[in-house]
Amino acid sequence: MALRPKFDPETHGLNKKFRLTKYTGLHGGGCKVPDVLVKLLHELGSNQYHDEQYIGGMIMPRLGIGLDCCVIPLRFGGLSLLQTTDFFYPLIDDPYMMGKIACANVLSDLYAVGVTECDNMLMLLGVSSKFTEKERDTVIPLMIHGFKDSAEEAGTSITGGQTVLNPWCLIGGVATTVCQQNEFIMPDNAVPGDVLVLTKPLGTQVACNAHQWLEQRNDKWNRIKLIVSEDEVEKAYHDAMFNMARLNRTASQLMHTFNSHGATDVTGFGILGHAANLAKQQRNEVNFVIHNLPCIAKMSAIAKACGNMFGLLQGTSAETSGGLLICLPREQAAKYCAEIKKVEGNQAWIIGIVEAGSRTARIIDKPRVIEVQTLEDGTVQSVPPTTT
Repeated sequence: MALRPKFDPETHGLNKKFRLTKYTGLHGGGCKVPDVLVKLLHELGSNQYHDEQYIGGMIMPRLGIGLDCCVIPLRFGGLSLLQTTDFFYPLIDDPYMMGKIACANVLSDLYAVGVTECDNMLMLLGVSSKFTEKERDTVIPLMIHGFKDSAEEAGTSITGGQTVLNPWCLIGGVATTVCQQNEFIMPDNAVPGDVLVLTKPLGTQVACNAHQWLEQRNDKWNRIKLIVSEDEVEKAYHDAMFNMARLNRTASQLMHTFNSHGATDVTGFGILGHAANLAKQQRNEVNFVIHNLPCIAKMSAIAKACGNMFGLLQGTSAETSGGLLICLPREQAAKYCAEIKKVEGNQAWIIGIVEAGSRTARIIDKPRVIEVQTLEDGTVQSVPPTTT
């Protein structure tokens, strides 16, 4: 993905003070309803997780409520319907990149189960009733264009959707595919001795918030300006935007090559929340233990300066369109990381282990923070450690 210059409202005929993030009160994955949502969804009468269904003489796996996407066996022999939906409010000010991020975020739910081909997408769009006519006619086409470009990059297309007026701007969609059983990977086969791999850095929420504080020059900016420069905040914001817009498609393809035992994508519940949700679904009695936290450069320092505001180092900071958290056999994990770097140039990280336990997840008391940056060539790499 080519690096993109900063969005300039005046270039598009908008007021120089226009900020897309002003048209919502919540941002990105941070708008997710807490874990209580899963309990509420029991009212639908569906199984939270999975069972098996006997159709046409075959035992077919089934995924219900509570994970990344549903897996529904069809009445046609050997085929399953996989479908997911997601939407959120703007967390960056570039409408085109917001569209790309929203599309990538929807597709990640399919990628998390190893599905790399999406048959169809729908787009969901909420046009802020607070937009002026000029803002509406400028911003909305840019968002649609970004969403469409990301869908085309993923090899799929948008054939419909729904557009409504709403007090807050929002964007998202639906992703659907029909596939055979060997085309998806059930997220329930982790065994003791497996290794946990993460394919994108953490810290997107911190980066986006720090950028807003910088622009507003508020008390929160005054709190962090002694530990991070304006250029570092701008760089982190750009890196976060780039990572959120990046598809997890290659990461998903390589799950098959290296015999993944299951995965999830890291979004609104943070790395620990999603790790815990994945651990609960395992057939074997295992725990996930996280030792390393790859973070966008300088975001851990900001998080520490802000106390418990984000929970980045505790694993509870919301992410938007984050990476895949993948369970891999120990002997395959390093090979997986080497191959993804070879194919797309981006680094992935071994962040933890799977051990015998009681289907829980935890982060060790003093996890190692790995600083991560996006280079000029667009690749995502760990920052080399400084020497003294």
